[in-house]
Amino acid sequence: MGVHAASAAQKPNLVVFLVDDLGWQDVSQPFWTERTAQNATFHTPNLERLCDEGARFTQAYAHCVCTPSRIGILTGEHPARTGVTNWTLRKDTPTDAPHATLTPPNWNCNGLQPEQGVDRSYSAPTLPQRLAKQGYETIHVGKAHFGAAGTRGAEPLQLGFTKNVAGHAAGAPASYLAKDGFARSGSDPIWNVPGLDAWHGKDSFLTDVLTQEAIALVSRAIDERKPFFLHLAHYAVHTPIQRDEARIARYLAMGLDPKEAAYAALVEGIDDSLGALVEFLRARGALDNTVIVFASDNGGLSAHARGGTPHTHNAPLRSGKGSAYEGGVRTPFAIRWPSVAAPGSVIDAPCAIEDVFPTLCNAGGADASCNYGQDLAPLLAGEKRDRDLFWHYPHSWGATGPGISMTSSIRSGDWKLVWFWDRAECELYDLSKDLGEQRDLAAAQPETARALRNKLRAFLLESRAMLPVRKDGIAIAMP
Repeated sequence: MGVHAASAAQKPNLVVFLVDDLGWQDVSQPFWTERTAQNATFHTPNLERLCDEGARFTQAYAHCVCTPSRIGILTGEHPARTGVTNWTLRKDTPTDAPHATLTPPNWNCNGLQPEQGVDRSYSAPTLPQRLAKQGYETIHVGKAHFGAAGTRGAEPLQLGFTKNVAGHAAGAPASYLAKDGFARSGSDPIWNVPGLDAWHGKDSFLTDVLTQEAIALVSRAIDERKPFFLHLAHYAVHTPIQRDEARIARYLAMGLDPKEAAYAALVEGIDDSLGALVEFLRARGALDNTVIVFASDNGGLSAHARGGTPHTHNAPLRSGKGSAYEGGVRTPFAIRWPSVAAPGSVIDAPCAIEDVFPTLCNAGGADASCNYGQDLAPLLAGEKRDRDLFWHYPHSWGATGPGISMTSSIRSGDWKLVWFWDRAECELYDLSKDLGEQRDLAAAQPETARALRNKLRAFLLESRAMLPVRKDGIAIAMP
């Protein structure tokens, strides 16, 4: 365990505040060296305050779609190892779109399962299971999307949570509106948000409802003098991008496209949720003994469903959700951790969504062993870290756009290499000089490209990553 591991006398409360599809700049708090025009569009003063009271990470990464990142938080394992490399929905039913020349691998489309374990060959307890052994009340509220419908993994209570509100197999809400019962006429009922019947028919918005449900459960844990782990995973800002009438006026007055105004209102709702939770903890005297992690599960949506020009919403980052480029994987990330994260500190070292797992395990005094995630506490203490990050997405997402393809990638130092499985070619970028990934240096820097390809190949082999197959029967080319 790390030097910051919890004592038996007073364990810290732990919160993961997870937003769905929130882009790197879809907040007013910059997660870069400068404030951008995109940052100026949004209103998130509570996130700004969280960063002022803790640390913000300028180079934080998740995966390009949701389920792999969410399972990474629960296990600390890379999707190449778990086999959950794409988003899940129904039992034994892959969600891949067709590809012209490649067939996706036989990936783990059922998601995380309690009887399966995280490595397809051994069983390891999840984050809530490990914390529960340390006496924590483990609370899930909101989007789960860990396992497919019809499997045990679809139910958070099967994965170590002692409380579950509104978490199930689907990764989006049919509706954000309580007056509609969080359902949409004519849509597949699999998308209906469960467990909120008491709110049906009321003039309430899903984000606010989940916030109130989370605060009620946390209040009970505080009353019972139990440390708690709250996994508050909002459905926002995922589609459908519906109008939040209580918040949209500000953005319409700015002259935003109506769809973008609705999107910005969804973001503000998330920020209000964060503020309400923080103020509740402050009022109950629990804030200074609570670790709060703010994260997003992938890069910002840009290929479809937004207002304006597709693939531009994350600029200067290239592309968005579903893409191997920075717009698809770089995310906002912050930690408020009294006595560990210095107020207003900025962490420039690259980090991965899987790092949440060992960080919170160590903070709660639990076993933190895993194969990929690394504890973030040393970075908060000023430690420098030389570490490679990897991505593996052997799937056709469905939308088209820059970097939206069957890919595997590595970031090593300032270099990033993306391997395209369909054309058996790589692209190489120097992120320190080309954050927008516009200048492919693979031909100009062959030795660097070769070294990163070798590292990427070794990682895929060590992880026993499942690879796509060529439809013409020719063996797939490795990096």
